[in-house]
Amino acid sequence: MEVYVYILLRVERGEPWKIAAEVSKVSGVKTSHVVTGSYDIIAFAELGSLDSLKDIIVKIHGIAGVQHTETAVCLP
Repeated sequence: MEVYVYILLRVERGEPWKIAAEVSKVSGVKTSHVVTGSYDIIAFAELGSLDSLKDIIVKIHGIAGVQHTETAVCLP
């Protein structure tokens, strides 16, 4: 069963577009956009299972400049 998630990111000041481009390269991430508001970037991902969520979050936190993430899992 596919799992769909939105990942909201807060990043360091500077180049959010560069970080969004790096997030887009993470396997499973379909889109990544710089936005206004409480978060700097919102990414959308499609995962094969909820178990793979940890892997994608670890990869995103490994990107330089990422400070905080919050994940919203879409309900079926």
